[in-house]
Amino acid sequence: MARWNGSWRYALIWWVGVTGVIGLLALIVWGLSGKDGLQTGANLAQLVSVVLVVPTLLVPLWLWRRRLSGPSVLTSEQVSLAKDALAGLVEQQWKTEATRRSLDDPDPIPVIWRQTAATAVMDHPANLTPGVQRLTASSDDIAALTGKFRSMRRRRLVILGAAGTGKTTLAVQLVRELLATRAAHPGEPVPVLMPVAGWDTEVFPRLHQWLASRLDQDYPALRSPDLPARMGEELAVRGHILPVLDGLDELSPAVQQAVIVALNRSLADTDQLIVTSRTAEFAEAVDGAGDVLTSALVIEPQPVTPKTAAAYLKRCLSPQPAAGWEQTLSVLRTAPATTTGPDPGKTLAAVASTALGLWLLRVIYIDGRIDPAPLLDPGRFLGPDQLRGHLFDQLIPALIATRPPSTDPADPFRPHRHHDPDQARRWLAYLARTMTHPPDGSPPTRDLAWWRLAQTTRSITTTTRLAFGLAFGLVFGLVFGLAFGLAGGLTIGSWPSHEPGFANLRLQGREALLTRRLVFGLVVGLVGGLVFGLVGGLVGGLVFGLVVGLVFGLVVGLVVGDHRAWLAYLVATYRLAWAGHLPRTLMPFLDDAHRLGLLRAIGPIYQFRHAEFQDHLAADPRGGRRA
Repeated sequence: MARWNGSWRYALIWWVGVTGVIGLLALIVWGLSGKDGLQTGANLAQLVSVVLVVPTLLVPLWLWRRRLSGPSVLTSEQVSLAKDALAGLVEQQWKTEATRRSLDDPDPIPVIWRQTAATAVMDHPANLTPGVQRLTASSDDIAALTGKFRSMRRRRLVILGAAGTGKTTLAVQLVRELLATRAAHPGEPVPVLMPVAGWDTEVFPRLHQWLASRLDQDYPALRSPDLPARMGEELAVRGHILPVLDGLDELSPAVQQAVIVALNRSLADTDQLIVTSRTAEFAEAVDGAGDVLTSALVIEPQPVTPKTAAAYLKRCLSPQPAAGWEQTLSVLRTAPATTTGPDPGKTLAAVASTALGLWLLRVIYIDGRIDPAPLLDPGRFLGPDQLRGHLFDQLIPALIATRPPSTDPADPFRPHRHHDPDQARRWLAYLARTMTHPPDGSPPTRDLAWWRLAQTTRSITTTTRLAFGLAFGLVFGLVFGLAFGLAGGLTIGSWPSHEPGFANLRLQGREALLTRRLVFGLVVGLVGGLVFGLVGGLVGGLVFGLVVGLVFGLVVGLVVGDHRAWLAYLVATYRLAWAGHLPRTLMPFLDDAHRLGLLRAIGPIYQFRHAEFQDHLAADPRGGRRA
C-alpha cells in the first residue's frame, strides 16, 4: 500500500509538472502571435524564467531537508521490515555464490576446525564463554558450529588458517546457516559478509560508521522510499548487523593493527563479530596492536587427511568412475608421511590437504573428465607448488569447457557468452596485476571496483584530458566557445576519484524504473534548457534560445553529478580495450567470469574466487599466456 501511495504521489507531481510546462509554452506562443509579438514574447520569457527557476531551486532544497529530517523515532515494524529485506538479499547473494562454488555438491569439504593452540592470539579463558572452549567442529556439519556460536555469551569468532584452507568458505557457511535458521531466533542481527580491506579507520574510526557506509553502497534496497532515511546507519548503530569481516590479512600491517584497535573500541557488550585472516598475519597484527580481540574465540583448520581427501573425491565421482581413478585414490589414501625425493602420492596428498586443493582437483580432473594418470607421473611435478600451479593454469579452460554459455534466465550459473580461454586468461591476468601492483602506486587490493579502474590504471592521462577538452570545444564551440571545452577537460581529471551514486547494471525487471528515470531526466533537462533558452530568446529569439538551453543542459549534465565515475570508467575501458588489456565490454565479461566461478561478487565489488589464484595470475611471467 505504501509503495502504491508513493507511486501515485510521484505520478501526480509528474503530470502537474508536464502540464505546467505545456501551459507555459502555450502562453509564450500566444504572446508571440499578438500585435507586439516579439516584445510580448520577451516579457513573457522573463516571467516564465522566474516561474521555472524558483521551483528548480526550491525542489532540491525541499528534498534535501526531507532527506535530513526523516522520522525521529523508528518503529519496531520498520526495523523488522528493513532486517527482513536485508536478510533476503544477503541470503540470496550467498546462496548463489554457494551454488557456483559447488559447496553443497555433494556436501561441503569436511575440514575440521579447532580452537587455536596459540594462546597469544586469543583472550583470557575467563573472558570467553564457558563450554565453547576446546571447540571442535567440521565444515560438513555447519549446524553444529552455528549452535555453538549462538551459545556464546559474546558471539565473537576469529577464523584463522593458511592460504586456501577454507576460511572464507566457512564464513559463508555460517552466514547462510544463521540466515536459514533466523526465524527460530527472533531479534538476532543480520549477518553480512564484506571485505574488511575497504575499511579506512581514519575516515571511519568506529566500526558502525563504516558498516553504515557499506550497507548504503552494497544494499541500495535499504534506501527504498518505503523505509525511513538512513536505514543502513540505524541498523548498524542499533546492533542489528552481525559484521562478518573477511580478509584482515589483506591489509597492510599498520592498518591491520588499526582495525583491531578500532574493533575493540567499537564493540559494545552485546555486539557480535566474525573475522577471517591468515594465521601469521593475525598473530603479527595482534602483537603490533598490543591486544587481542576482546572475548573472541579463535579457531584454526586441521589439514585434511589423505583418507578424508580420497573419500571426498570418490563421492564427487560418478558411480562408474573413469579408468585410472581407483589407482589414483588408492595412492592418495596410502600417501607416505615422509619420503626421500619427489613422490607423486605425497605431492598429491599435500595439495589435497587444503579445501582449495581439493576443489581444484575436483573441478579440473573430475568435472573436466580429464585422465588423472599424470597426477601419478613421478617426473611431472617436483612438489606441491608445481602441482598447484598446474591446477591454476588449467582452471580457466576447465571452467569454460564444463560450463557452456546459456541465455536461459532460469540458468543463472552459466555464462551468457563463449570465451576463448587464452583471451580470458590475458584479461584476468591484467586485472590481477593491476590489483596486486596498481600502476598509480596505491596499496595492493583484493577488491575490483569498477569506479576505481580509471584511477588505478592511470588511464586518464594528460593527452586524454586535452582530447576531451578539445572534443567539448569542437562540439559546443559554436554555442559557448572553447570555455566549456576547457572546463570539461579540466574536470575529467578528478572523475576517477569520484565514488558512484549507485550502479545497478541489471536491466531485467527494471525497464519501467529506468524509463521513468530517463523521462524524468529529459524533462529536467528540457525545463532547464527552456529557462536558459527563454532568457536567450530576449536577444536571439525563442528558437536560438531553446538550442542554447539544450546544449547548456547537456554540458552541465556531463560535468556535474554522481555519474562522472561512470564516464571515467568508460574512458578507461576504451583505452584499455584499445591496448588489448581488457575486453571492450568489461562488465559483461566480469559477469560471465562470476558465473563461471572465477570471480565472486560482494555487493558491487568483484574479487578473484581465491586470493592465491589472483597471486598466481599476477606473477605470470608470460603476460597471461598459457604454455
